[in-house]
Amino acid sequence: MTDVQRYARDCFRGVTSDRLGVELEFLVFDADNPALPVPIARIAGLLPARLPGGSRVTFEPGGQLELSAPPDVPPAAIAKLTGDVDAVRLALARAGLRLGGRGLDALRPPLRQLREPRYEAMAAFLERPHGLTMMCSTASVQVNLDFGEDPRARWERVHVLGPVLVAAFANSPADGWASGRQAVWGRLDPSRTAPVARNGDPVDDWARYLLDARLMLVRGTGGLLPVLDGSAFRDFARVAGRPPGEADLAYHATTLFPPVRPRGWLEVRYLDAQGASEWPVCVAVVHALVTDDRAAGAALEAARPVAHRWADAARLGLADPDLRRSASACFAAAAEALPRLGAEPSLVARVRAFASRHIESGRSPAADQMEEMFA
Repeated sequence: MTDVQRYARDCFRGVTSDRLGVELEFLVFDADNPALPVPIARIAGLLPARLPGGSRVTFEPGGQLELSAPPDVPPAAIAKLTGDVDAVRLALARAGLRLGGRGLDALRPPLRQLREPRYEAMAAFLERPHGLTMMCSTASVQVNLDFGEDPRARWERVHVLGPVLVAAFANSPADGWASGRQAVWGRLDPSRTAPVARNGDPVDDWARYLLDARLMLVRGTGGLLPVLDGSAFRDFARVAGRPPGEADLAYHATTLFPPVRPRGWLEVRYLDAQGASEWPVCVAVVHALVTDDRAAGAALEAARPVAHRWADAARLGLADPDLRRSASACFAAAAEALPRLGAEPSLVARVRAFASRHIESGRSPAADQMEEMFA
């Protein structure tokens, strides 16, 4: 077994419990003048020193605020993060700032605020304008799930369900796309943003992806140096003048952004940011459909016919009748499963209300955003 295969195998080794971790990104706006950039220092200076639910606060290169909740059982994880979002929202509101409720900044041009070496190398590697837009103007909901007893099954589920969930939660209208955020990601280097090809063994598939992905940077005596000649990771020794070490491979993996990434748990990365009150629906549906076997069975049957339609899901959202029908079955399965998973009745009611408003009407959240933009 090669070093890359050993690393890939370890990415699929995790605890067998069903904890839930969530990372929420929010664009931050000046309430009086949303077209103004908001400096990170201004945001950071307003936040509590410690959030009640224990979420970690970080910032993306354009000033997007990220809350990373520690993993917990699903009801507690959602409740704690809800409290943290409320604390942040109120602290910012007192100073005239508000959390955005969409996945792409349609009001301000991308402006990079962070100048860390990693972001300098990333900016040099990624082509403009889409690389800069991705770094500075996009926001997502990331759902982190344990692998459970059967990692292969959950790996399959999150991929098959991907297009349906992209369409259901498309929330970043731009240039004719329901998920302009997904469109931005799709225009970047496909060797690091395309879905991992599933040819059988997930470990082998991930190892191949790691080797074939373009090498973004190497660590040299001068720091992090971008690699701009198209070399893949398998070319590391030729590019760097030395064989790659374990740290090189691990760092390379952090520069890859497929829709689903294994890290000892499953990172579901394909969901647009939602509003401060809507994200729990997104998280609850994903968790239910992946971890509850009965719900997963019904959802996979509905989703398989559209499982290849990533681009259509991002462009059309629920306006596509096949994606809408699949989403309807998936949401019904999730709503049935959530009480079994310990969800509060109020959360189940919110999932059903979201389905009534968006799924059954064939209107992704992006449709509401479009109406606000042109009201």
